[in-house]
Formats: sequence, C-alpha cells, structure tokens
Amino acid sequence: MPGSNTVGLKAYGAYVPRLRLSRKAVADANAWFNPALKGLARGERAICNWDEDSLTMGVEAARDCLTPARLDNGAAPAVAAVTFASTTLPFGDRQNAGILATALNFGESVATMDFTASQRAGTSGLLNALQREIGGAAAGDTLFVAADKRRTQASGPQELQFGDAAAAFTVGRGDPVAVYLGGHQLSTDFIDHYRGGDSKYDYNWEERWIRDEGYFKIAPRAIAAALAQTGLDAGAIDRFIMPALIRGVPQKVAALAGIGAGAVRDTLQAQLGEAGTAHPLVMLVDCLQDAGPGETIMVVGWGQGCDVLLFRTTEALAALSPRQGVKGWLARRREETNYNRYLSFNDLLEQDRGIRAELDAPTALSALYRNRDMVLGFVGGKCRICGTVQYPKTRACVSPNCGAFNSQDPHPFAEIPAKVQSWTADNLTYSPDPPAHFGMVVFDEGGRLMAEMTDVSPGEVAVGMPVRMVFRRRAVDDKRGFIKYFWKATPDHTAEDAKGSEV
Repeated sequence: MPGSNTVGLKAYGAYVPRLRLSRKAVADANAWFNPALKGLARGERAICNWDEDSLTMGVEAARDCLTPARLDNGAAPAVAAVTFASTTLPFGDRQNAGILATALNFGESVATMDFTASQRAGTSGLLNALQREIGGAAAGDTLFVAADKRRTQASGPQELQFGDAAAAFTVGRGDPVAVYLGGHQLSTDFIDHYRGGDSKYDYNWEERWIRDEGYFKIAPRAIAAALAQTGLDAGAIDRFIMPALIRGVPQKVAALAGIGAGAVRDTLQAQLGEAGTAHPLVMLVDCLQDAGPGETIMVVGWGQGCDVLLFRTTEALAALSPRQGVKGWLARRREETNYNRYLSFNDLLEQDRGIRAELDAPTALSALYRNRDMVLGFVGGKCRICGTVQYPKTRACVSPNCGAFNSQDPHPFAEIPAKVQSWTADNLTYSPDPPAHFGMVVFDEGGRLMAEMTDVSPGEVAVGMPVRMVFRRRAVDDKRGFIKYFWKATPDHTAEDAKGSEV
C-alpha cells in the first residue's frame, strides 16, 4: 500500500471541445487542390469554438480535475503550485499559468510557471512536478495542466491530423491513484518540425527520416534507460502510451523495446486528432479511465528528445470521484461539417465582418487588475448578515430587507448550478458565430447575471435549461494584441443526464 510519502498522480481531468470537424468535409473542400487528403478523410477532429484557446481549455481540464473534490469537501484542494504546459500560449509575455490560477481562485501565494517551446513540454513539465515532490521542494500539491490549440495552414495534412484538447493532474504525496515509479529523459536536437518565433505554422520534415532516424533510434534508448532505472522488465508494461502522427510508430517502438503489442494504447486519432503538447497526457487520462488497480503504465513524450514516465495504479483509482475525463467530453460532441466556419474561427479566411464589428475598446489594465477576482475568477459576494448571494459583489447588500454595508465576503460562482430565466438570439449584434445568444442566468444559490451563451445552436436554448459557467474569450483586441477573458453560460449536459437517470 502507498505510504504518506508516496509521490504520484492524486487526481486527473481533461477537456475536449464540443465541436468535431468532419475530416471528409475538409478533404472534399480541398480535393481540387490536394486530392491526397482523401486518404486522411476518415473520422473527425476536435476543434475549438471561436472563443476557446489553450488557456480556456486548460481551465476546463483543471476544473474537471479539481471540481469533484471541491463539491465533495466544500473547499478547493490544497494546491501550492500551478504549472501550465503549451506551445500555443495566448500570451508570449504575460504568465499564462498566472491567469489560469486566478481563474481557479488559488490566491497570490500559489507558485506559477509556464512550460513551452517543445512538444515534450507536457511530459517534461509533469516530470519536473514529480521530481519537485520527490526532492521535497514542493510545499504542497502541484496542479499540472497541458493544452494545445495548434494552427495549421488550409489544405494541408495537419489540418486533418491535429486536434484541440487539454489534460490536468494534481501531483503530490499521500494516497495517489497512480504511483510514480521513475523515468528518464533524453535531450537531443533532432528536428522533426519547428516553428520560428514569428511564424504561425509548423514547418515539417520528411516522414521517413523522422520515423527511421528519430522515433526508431531515440525512443527505444529512452525506454531502455527508464526500465533500467526502475528495475522493471519490458514485459511488465500493461499500458503503453505514445502519440505519433506517423502510422505504426507506437507499435514498432513498443516491439523494439520488448513491450507486448496488446499494451499499446489507441492514440485517439479517429475521434480527437493529435493534441500536441497535451496529447500524451490526454491519452494518460483516457488510460486511467479504463485502468484497474495494480497496472503499470508507460508514457512516452516526443520532441527534440524523448521523455519516459512510469506509473503504477493503486486502489485509490477506483475510489476517485467521477469526472468527465476524456471519455465524457468525447461523448459530448456536435458535428461540424461547415468548413468555412472552421476557417473563420481560426483566422484562415479574410471576411468582411461589417461595421458592427468595428469596435475599438482597449482594456483598462488598471481596472482589470482591481477587479481580477470578479472578472477572471468569477467571484461575487455573500452577505454575512442575511446570507444573500449576488454577482457582482458591491458595498451594499442587494436584499431589500437588508441593505447592509461592507457585509459581503467573497463567494465564487463558477461551480454553482444555474438555469436560463430568459434568453434571446440576436442577429444584429456582431458575433463571430451568429446569432449571438445571451440571456438572464439565475444561480441555484441566488444571484443572477445577464450572460453570453456559448456552444449553442439556434433552437437549442430554452427557458429553464440547466447551464454551467465556462471561462472563455470574450473579445480580442487585435490592435494591441490583448485577449479579454470572461465567463459564459453553456448547456449543462451532465445535469440533463442526471435528471434523465433519475426518471
């Protein structure tokens, strides 16, 4: 049994956007130019809505990891550090992990760090968090999040191969669901692809070179070193996780390392696509949702070298509170066959957006700082005198029977269930995905908000519909390169499923 000093993964979570782009729609639209895309036209890939990016996905994955414990215990788990890994960070010079920590209401004492600049950032960052715990450098649990939304040029194979997703873990001591056994890192500047500092898209080299000189020569060496370091035999690996866009690579690497073919995990390419930095960890979440106690899992991360991490699941895995994970989010899907909409959402199509889109509204950074808990953390107030809950928090209690001044304590709203009281779909207000849906949202604990709605289709919204709040892009100031984030309402399908199961 794991002891109090055992280091490992204590909880997991994931996020996959609701939209699924049909690969056939992409191939058909580009067949006149690149007919070879038809060979990749099976299945679908997850794509971000216009108001999603790697940061918003990271927040959702972290909530999936943390929220069950928050709801069960009434308080957030003790997290001392937040690490965010991505090669598609929204800000090049503003700490993205700091925004994520603010959205999750961790306070100023939490340590924050970004990991980036390599597809190995996900596994390297997780390895760093584990080693900090082993070395005693961490003052508490670490929340580790990885997410990627990689841009691709239109009509290329990556447009069909890539996918958008995020994964999150709490790393610490105590009673982990998966004990960390050890691992190994190889750092070598083998360039299978790269993206320059001013470039929007990856530049890729020839597949056969990458496969034969890269994967087949570097990965087996890293695996052998990790097995030697942990004293494990290759035949003891129950689950082998290794993303690769080149077909057959995970199976061949496993064979070269002496790992059984039955241990190789599905890469989720058919339903999701390849999520870059996050993908080995997305696959790990998917694996943990299937695994039972006592299974040995190997995770391989690739990119200018190779990371190998080994875990063994425990009895605590079965006792972990339910969460969406990869499987739950994959089931929450909406097919997207409009290729032009995808191009528009990803700024691959120059459009006349109309005069209503010509709004120059710079963000007052001083006001954002003063109200960061309200705006980014979605924190309102609760009156100590009468118990009234309200958003936003104000000096005076809004209850007509109270009206007390300076009586409100901070009260987070993000996890409070809510319902639609009234709504409208507006085709006059500018929206990147018209019509713009918004309405009055009433929270179960009290308080209401005129909120934008996202991930909805015309005819889907109804009075009384359960919704949950999600952290999204509200607008992008292209002139100054600033992204404005806030919380929006989206259909709460988990609440609908629970109601259906009760019936």
